[in-house]
Amino acid sequence: MPFTEEHHHFRRVVREFVEREINPHVDDWEAKGMMPLHDLFARMAQLGFLGLEYDPAYGGQGADHLFTVILAEEFGRADHGSIGMALGVQVDMATPALHRFGSDELKRRFLAPTLRGEMVCSIAVTEPDAGSDVAAIRTRAVRDGDEWVINGSKTFITNSLQADWICLLARTSDEGGYRGMSQIIVPTDVPGFEVSKKLDKLGMRASDTGLLTFTDVRVPVANTIGEIGRGFQQQMAQFVLERMWAAYGAVGACERALERTREYLGQRVVFGRPLLGHEYVSYRLAELVAQVDLLKHYNYAAAEAYMRGEDPTRFATIAKLTAGRLTREVADWVLQFHGGTGYLEETWTARFLRDQRLGSIGGGSDETMLQVLARMDGFWV
Repeated sequence: MPFTEEHHHFRRVVREFVEREINPHVDDWEAKGMMPLHDLFARMAQLGFLGLEYDPAYGGQGADHLFTVILAEEFGRADHGSIGMALGVQVDMATPALHRFGSDELKRRFLAPTLRGEMVCSIAVTEPDAGSDVAAIRTRAVRDGDEWVINGSKTFITNSLQADWICLLARTSDEGGYRGMSQIIVPTDVPGFEVSKKLDKLGMRASDTGLLTFTDVRVPVANTIGEIGRGFQQQMAQFVLERMWAAYGAVGACERALERTREYLGQRVVFGRPLLGHEYVSYRLAELVAQVDLLKHYNYAAAEAYMRGEDPTRFATIAKLTAGRLTREVADWVLQFHGGTGYLEETWTARFLRDQRLGSIGGGSDETMLQVLARMDGFWV
């Protein structure tokens, strides 16, 4: 990859921020079940972390995609997975469609303050009865003059308890399936919007995740992102970027976990020598490092294709599938090699196992990724 000195400097800045501003606070945030996102994002904005590839007219950096790769990798190295996911929502999941398709007015009202770290945003697609099957969503927006009247519910919504606005996917016509959906910006201070429940999760415990309800919520039709009825297509494009972010972050997470495990095994003496001196242990770690390296360079190929203007859907799908499975494997082995100590909640391995399990579910399950690939390759009829 053509990383420049500017890229390397950016990596150092991000790594220092994670080590200084994130890792010391992880235990406290997990106990509270929430991170102070407005404060964190404001500080990240000062360092240019938000809107890396976005138009400078709205507060973006106008940078190339490699900066996003670095940002995701380095936040993947954090001592928990919650912050990388929350940041990913802010910069690569809830805002791409707004930046690409939104009106100038919408971008000035919502995108610009988000890139300045003044607003927290969220993306609302999944519903209690419609997860991987996006075509089955039921949340509905009915037009009443110049307003949408929205009714329905969304679940598993990251950042939703702190969000100032939500990129909502809703039905806006009677057309079924993939047709007749639109993306609509919904400010969270409007009457009828409610976070009905804060969800208690196995992992990602510092990430606030909510069940949302919309009861006769009214927002202007002008809050529609792009063309009415094209929401599904726009959201699919957002999903591709989300999956790339997840795969980039997985590399950072796995590299850091294997580094920490190597340090531990070099110090832990069993049967008269360090565990790292046992062939099976060393060889298994070498295999995992090799797999992570393959994913990293596959990610870089995906990034290069995206920068060339090619459709990265296939790259993103394979990378997401591979990343989800690999992080599960790495998490299981690093815990195993830590033995009973690794099974304790006070050891980082327990949190790593819990957090990384989401990788094969969120942003498109492994099964969904396989379905996409099967259709692309003609294995699905």
